[in-house]
Amino acid sequence: MLSELEISALIEDPELLESLQILKKEFKEKEAPYLEISDHDFFCLILLMPNLQTALAKGQVSLLEEMALQKKARTVSKGGYFLKKDPVVYALKFLIPAADRWKERFFDIICTTMDRNFDISRVQETSIADSKMNTAGFDQLVFNAPYLFVRFMQTFFWDENYYIPDEKREISKIEFDRLVETGNRLKLEKTLIFKKFLANFIVNQ
Repeated sequence: MLSELEISALIEDPELLESLQILKKEFKEKEAPYLEISDHDFFCLILLMPNLQTALAKGQVSLLEEMALQKKARTVSKGGYFLKKDPVVYALKFLIPAADRWKERFFDIICTTMDRNFDISRVQETSIADSKMNTAGFDQLVFNAPYLFVRFMQTFFWDENYYIPDEKREISKIEFDRLVETGNRLKLEKTLIFKKFLANFIVNQ
């Protein structure tokens, strides 16, 4: 997951911050008029959208999935809220039932952030051109990828604290399809890292 300091640095971008503030204002007006949330924490909420989309693959978010989302939210909230009400966790309660209405706008902010901080086409070109990378294991690909690219991947698709590279994991077809859809929306479908990540799943029909 992106760290609190990394998120603070990302939203120092004036153009990104302006788009973020406009979206926050609209979200509050339409979904949560009394929500008090900083720009930093609203950006954290936006970063949860890929995970939320996977959680919603079966139509609703389970209790365990909601708890996992809340744990991620607390990780990146500005200042930490261990004994206080976490603004990102609170905002998540408004986002979950309204996810379909906001997913495209949230993904737009994420894509803009990624585009302004690294060139994803360079990640693709390196993967395609380097024959050693094409036969490399997942962990080696991660090691050779741009730092921020990996941090975004960790935020959206795996937790660096317990993820085991190249370990096969079972997943339902509907959840797998949602992962593919999310990757496509984030323009990751041509990157070898994302392809190898997907290849580690055993899809149950």
